[in-house]
Amino acid sequence: LLNFANMGTAGMITLLLSLPAVLIAITFHEFAHAYAADKLGDDTARLQGRLNLNPLSHTDPLGLIFLILVGFGWGRPVQINPNRFTRKYSLFASEAIVAIAGPIMNFVLAFVFLIIFYFVQKLIPATEMGYYIVLAISRVIIINIGLGVFNLIPIPPLDGSKVLMHFLPYNAKQWFYEKESIIYIVFIILLIMPGSIISTIMSPIVETIFVGMDSLVNLLFGWM
Repeated sequence: LLNFANMGTAGMITLLLSLPAVLIAITFHEFAHAYAADKLGDDTARLQGRLNLNPLSHTDPLGLIFLILVGFGWGRPVQINPNRFTRKYSLFASEAIVAIAGPIMNFVLAFVFLIIFYFVQKLIPATEMGYYIVLAISRVIIINIGLGVFNLIPIPPLDGSKVLMHFLPYNAKQWFYEKESIIYIVFIILLIMPGSIISTIMSPIVETIFVGMDSLVNLLFGWM
């Protein structure tokens, strides 16, 4: 975690600029879950007022703090009622689609803001204000990638576990359901420990995805 006493002015500014990035990442992530569920026939999220882009509808205090401090976190889970899904897809397939919608939204947002990042760099004068604008956009990119990757971890109740459930045999599904709370507690402990193995594994994955997106944007728009 961050050491506030030793952060300095630059560190505090970066932390403050991370707040809007975090709100954008969480809000769009949870909205994507709600939208996907709604399109599959489950109007639970709509009835609960979650089918919107209001950050207050989607933020979880603990998840928000984690996203700001370590770059990985979560929003307030979107509740679904599988019985309301249409039978166009199987139950587990529908749940997997709803689950994967959140991370996909984060990766799309990261890509869009990476394009914006390059345009802003070219258009905004090299002033102190311009620097902070570019920095704020860069935080949106990195935090969205971080949130997307984090939620793809196949550990309950993260989105990746719901995608994994689609492919597991019945007995394995039951084991995950029964041990979900214990697995999640152990996971959080591993996440917050100094020198977290989760962060150690996640960081190069986030960096690789960023480099890949950056290369694609350069390829598409000719920025070399």
